[in-house]
Amino acid sequence: DFVFTMIGEEFGLVGNLFILGLYLLLIGSVLGISYRVGSRFAQLTCIGVAMMLFLYVFVNVAMVTGLLPVVGAPLPLISYGGTAMLTVFLGLGVVASAVVHDRPAVE
Repeated sequence: DFVFTMIGEEFGLVGNLFILGLYLLLIGSVLGISYRVGSRFAQLTCIGVAMMLFLYVFVNVAMVTGLLPVVGAPLPLISYGGTAMLTVFLGLGVVASAVVHDRPAVE
């Protein structure tokens, strides 16, 4: 899925940097949530979701720039990927649930 190259073709470097900035903001906010939640399980789960998002973005961008071989990994939240889209939405739902059901850590 080469949607990142199409964004670069239509909007240039500014468009690609904007997309990468949005992903950086999303991953940073999930990591920020992981520092604020109380339980260790919720922290590790949020870090895992952030890592999953980072790996999806990294593999896709590295794939379309020629650094990695083409494997068919979609760009999260932009391209239609079926199972990948489902896992990203489920991961973000788990992060939202960790925020809503946050409890202080038991010492």
